[in-house]
Amino acid sequence: MENNSVKLVSCDLRDGQQACIATRMTTADMLPVLEPLDQFGFAALEVWGGATFDSCIRFLQEDPWDRLKTIKKYCTHTPLRMLLRGQNLLGYTPYPDDVVKEFVTTAANDGVDIFLIFDGLNDVRNVRTAAQAALQAGKLVEANIQFTSSPVHNIDSFIKTGEEYLKVGATALHLEDMGGMITPTVAAATVKAFKEHFKVPIHYHAHCTGGMTDITYWEVIKAGADVVDVDTAAFALGTGHPAAESIIAVLKGTPRDTGLDYSKLAPITNYLQGIRQKYAQYASKLQGVDINVVRHQIPGGMRSNLEFQLSQLNASEKLPLVLEEVVNVRKDLGYPPLGTPFSQMCGAQATMNVMTGARYKVLLKEIKNYVLGQYGKASGAISEELYKLIVRNGVKPITCRPADLIVPGFTKAQEDSKEFARTKEDVLTFALFPQIGKEFLVKKYM
Repeated sequence: MENNSVKLVSCDLRDGQQACIATRMTTADMLPVLEPLDQFGFAALEVWGGATFDSCIRFLQEDPWDRLKTIKKYCTHTPLRMLLRGQNLLGYTPYPDDVVKEFVTTAANDGVDIFLIFDGLNDVRNVRTAAQAALQAGKLVEANIQFTSSPVHNIDSFIKTGEEYLKVGATALHLEDMGGMITPTVAAATVKAFKEHFKVPIHYHAHCTGGMTDITYWEVIKAGADVVDVDTAAFALGTGHPAAESIIAVLKGTPRDTGLDYSKLAPITNYLQGIRQKYAQYASKLQGVDINVVRHQIPGGMRSNLEFQLSQLNASEKLPLVLEEVVNVRKDLGYPPLGTPFSQMCGAQATMNVMTGARYKVLLKEIKNYVLGQYGKASGAISEELYKLIVRNGVKPITCRPADLIVPGFTKAQEDSKEFARTKEDVLTFALFPQIGKEFLVKKYM
């Protein structure tokens, strides 16, 4: 009889802590749970990528490459997964192809087994170089489709994106609802269509902000999802993901039984609850549920950052206005999915619009570059008002893959960092984040 168990991936050490405590967990914090997580029976552990790299060098004064190698040393049983932003790697703008290849190859050598790769616009042209480098290194490529809702997104458009990902060699398709705003019926219908259309494993990932996600997981698992992303109870729910313990419990005795014993997670959860308390000052202020996420679509990690930024400006009371303005900015930009970097861009521009009291009086450079095609192809039409503000004086948007216009950069990064970089990893840290990377490396080797 075919084993029809659904598999679980733990996101605790990457997306779980990113969504709940603004990525402040250190490698030392992680050490006590690495072996228990490795032994539990998860299909993979998501431990690196996303905001963790930036957070390590910017806030924690810790080398992210050392973190990856340390985790690999303790986790010998379960594959390690990282989230990679396609051509943007772990930054917010496209990098040259040679930097992308060097980065992916080095990450593969240092311990990444699965590359979960996405482009914020679902523009697969921006993923090709990274995916090919991962496959050449003998690793798996999970294609992460930004699963959003808008007048220009539907099941057919997501299937088309999935087909384009398979052409670049994806070994699995991963639907990511970064805000927890897709309803259970829509999610289940999409997963069912994917299972009928594709032969590769179908993964599902969603945050719990909208309060619907436990029900959504039940429905997508019934519809045939092969793998779902979870956190242990410490980082689950709210801006996090469904709890591993709950999913294991509800599936017990069903045809999709995970075969796992949730009681073995108790020591991990107890320890991580202490870590969550340790960094409580960075926690999202979300209490319970924000069903308005169905409209504003702000992801969990972005929401906690937005709250923090507004509190720094002594403007916490303006959060509802900013969230409402995000809806308008996103529409003006042709409905980009609100993953990185577009959640940050829409959030920052919406904040600017609210704080100045005038829409687009101050235009962020990133918004200008987006309208000029420098991040890739917009999902829908850009508003005429915004287009006219930016596309003038003979400036024309580009239509090619943005990285085609970027000159190679790795050799230059080697040259520019030779005074303070000692390893290839150091050069890559500098290539990705020249300013804070240099500051970090100078301090590291002082």
